Amino acid sequence: MEKVKEKKKKKTSVATKIIYVFLFLLALIYIVPLIWVFFVSFKTNAEIFTSPFALPESLALDNYVVAWTAGKLGKATRNSALVCIITLILSMLVGSMAAFAIGRMRWKFSGAAMVYFMMGMMIPVHCVLIPLFTRFSKMGMTNSLVGLILPYLTFALPVTVFIMTGFFKSMPNELIESACIDGCSIYQIFYKIALPLSRTGLFVTGLMTFVANWNELLLAMVFISDDTKKTLPVSLSKFVGPYNTNYSQMFAAIVLAIVPTIVVYCCFSNQIVDGLTTGAVKG
Repeated sequence: MEKVKEKKKKKTSVATKIIYVFLFLLALIYIVPLIWVFFVSFKTNAEIFTSPFALPESLALDNYVVAWTAGKLGKATRNSALVCIITLILSMLVGSMAAFAIGRMRWKFSGAAMVYFMMGMMIPVHCVLIPLFTRFSKMGMTNSLVGLILPYLTFALPVTVFIMTGFFKSMPNELIESACIDGCSIYQIFYKIALPLSRTGLFVTGLMTFVANWNELLLAMVFISDDTKKTLPVSLSKFVGPYNTNYSQMFAAIVLAIVPTIVVYCCFSNQIVDGLTTGAVKG
């Protein structure tokens, strides 16, 4: 029996080592390009073409200054932040309310409402791009940030409802019943009990919504034509021209664009992992 146990331990140790090696290689695949982009952003165009994988000979900080001023990244960052924050707040509020109604309240069309939201996850944005543009152009919303917030919110709600419904369903019935006995209304149960207990799910859906909208390019490029209202991904496309591309400034702009998402993920990484594992076990 002891020999069998030792063999099993050796097999498990070998399997864990293989998993760790695989995860290490996977992490390198994601981290190495980011590090390369960071170092290239301090090079000149001549250095990029002559020695793209070498360290920069001198730190060309002017790349960041020119990228921020000439590319108008300040206004673009403000527009992206405004659109993402408003969409984030509305999607978390409306999505959690709909998920609570579907997951905890008993009404006739709760299943149909869930199917309706899940259908939104199967519709790509490319299929509704032309109808949205024609409808928004008639309403005068094609060159405004509201015209971006509405479709961003629409495509963020299905994922939010899907994840938050699992969290609300996992809550013990005794907790809701005791709150009802104490005289709490349905709104008090939602705001004082359900939302605080499902904050990990809010972190997960919030990060997914923020990252997806921060990096969104297609809708922003089609709907926005005014330079003062363009978002950050659209402003990054200015550095690529039909006849000339300033790679050093382009990489500096890319670094400025990805820093907010990295900071947000690093600040809330523990809550995100807890939310995903909790949803996986209870859902």
